[in-house]
Amino acid sequence: MNVLSIKGLEKSYGKIKALKGVSFDIPQGSVFGLLGPNGSGKTTLLSIILDVLQADAGQFSWFDQPGSPAIRKQIGSLLETPNFYHYLSGTGNLKVTQSINGRGTKTDIDEVLKQVKLYERRKSRFSTYSLGMKQRLAIAAALLGKPKVLVLDEPTNGLDPVGIAEMRQLILDLRDQGYTIIMASHLLDEVERICSHVAILKTGELMACGEVSEVLTDEDIIELSAPDMLTLREAILHFPGITAIKQQQGSLLIHMEKGKGDTVKLNEYCFHNGLILSHLVSKKQRLEDKFFELTGA
Repeated sequence: MNVLSIKGLEKSYGKIKALKGVSFDIPQGSVFGLLGPNGSGKTTLLSIILDVLQADAGQFSWFDQPGSPAIRKQIGSLLETPNFYHYLSGTGNLKVTQSINGRGTKTDIDEVLKQVKLYERRKSRFSTYSLGMKQRLAIAAALLGKPKVLVLDEPTNGLDPVGIAEMRQLILDLRDQGYTIIMASHLLDEVERICSHVAILKTGELMACGEVSEVLTDEDIIELSAPDMLTLREAILHFPGITAIKQQQGSLLIHMEKGKGDTVKLNEYCFHNGLILSHLVSKKQRLEDKFFELTGA
């Protein structure tokens, strides 16, 4: 089941087209990463599906239903850090948030503080929280009312390495608790670690979408080396399916047509050509490489 289906979304700001007929589905239980350089349309898209902006054309549906106030209550969101009161405690700030949005009950506050691992600091003033704790409190606010989906815009933005690691683990914990998570991020390494699915945008156009493993593997990449690197390179040129050979320090990086990167056959081929390989490993193309390839960023 898809929790969100987006079909042909378009949005312009004057002569600037922020979204150009974007369509994709987000499956239930996924951690869906929305990637793109500045100006790609990520925040515009999130704002439309959260009813902050209205699209010029196209449509979207949550849980196979058109948007409505009732449906919106099933979506927790963090587009920007809430304006928490520095002199109030974590609990106090969530009470204010709850009084404004009407989500959840009194017992929900303790529950969401436990989910984001702030329960022990629930009585501490917000001013004493680290940046990571402040961001986790914002996630707690989004969790009020027990939504089915969380929409997060740059959840690790501004955090130090410790805060990023904490946020990463929190998102994985929430995934394991059954939430579907939609997150926009420019930190490609984090998306690669966290997300099950990804969509890549460039100047309002959808460049790629699907499971992270599928988006990354439209070619096979093999790294290999041998004592005689010159002879190895000459021999490898005649192996079928190779699209590119890149020289690295002490090894060759072989790009091959998808499905042709059989390390066993490659090893046998080298052996029959009098070459004993000292290193042979299949490598996955990193999301960063694919991202730059698609967006030219």
